[in-house]
Amino acid sequence: MDAAPDPALPPLPRDHVVRVRAAFLALGLLHLALVGLLGHRLGGGAVALALAIFAGVLAVAGAALRGRYPHPRLGLCNAVTQLRAALVAVIAVPLVVPGLLAEQAGPAWAVVALATLALALDGLDGWLARRAGLVSDFGARFDVEVDALLALTLACLVAQGGKVGLWVLALGLMRYAFVAAAWLWPWLSAPLPESRARKLVCVIQIATLIALLAPPVGAGAAPLLAGGALALLSWSFGRDVAWLARR
Repeated sequence: MDAAPDPALPPLPRDHVVRVRAAFLALGLLHLALVGLLGHRLGGGAVALALAIFAGVLAVAGAALRGRYPHPRLGLCNAVTQLRAALVAVIAVPLVVPGLLAEQAGPAWAVVALATLALALDGLDGWLARRAGLVSDFGARFDVEVDALLALTLACLVAQGGKVGLWVLALGLMRYAFVAAAWLWPWLSAPLPESRARKLVCVIQIATLIALLAPPVGAGAAPLLAGGALALLSWSFGRDVAWLARR
């Protein structure tokens, strides 16, 4: 997330900036406590991973607030997005306990439930931002990056579980490959138009990864589900690349 100021935005008064960043940090501390509480039962390594992931999200997003947020208050919308980031950090905890989700149905269903909640909240933060008049480039980018982190975390868990080969990681890495490619070809970083199809594919991508972690989905059906989601995601990114290339 780029923290460079947007020249199109008028600068906020310093007290407003301080207030917004303080609210973001205070929420972050509450969510850090939640992450630690939910992850502590799996040991120190699990908690350390979860806290490190969420602290990294807080650091990057907090730095971006200064230049990309034009409103004098943080709003419930960004609090919801931050909560989603905290849920992603907790979902990552089983990565330090290989075989946990494959061997025990309870933790697997817990991850499915938390991931489903994170996905369900995805539409709420945008709706809250529009309702409160707090739509911002920062909020939109924060939301997208949390989606990407959720997809990558789930893809890593699916790959660890063994139902699908390591190629399933492509479902979590494609967004990051696109961002990396934009460093080589800057025209890829140009703004894209709003697209319901792109949003739908994102929902299908994450919902499929959640389904792959559910205990009833076996190794026979899992590659078919993952392959279908990967085909859709490849089509979505390919369409966006083609649109950018034409311009």
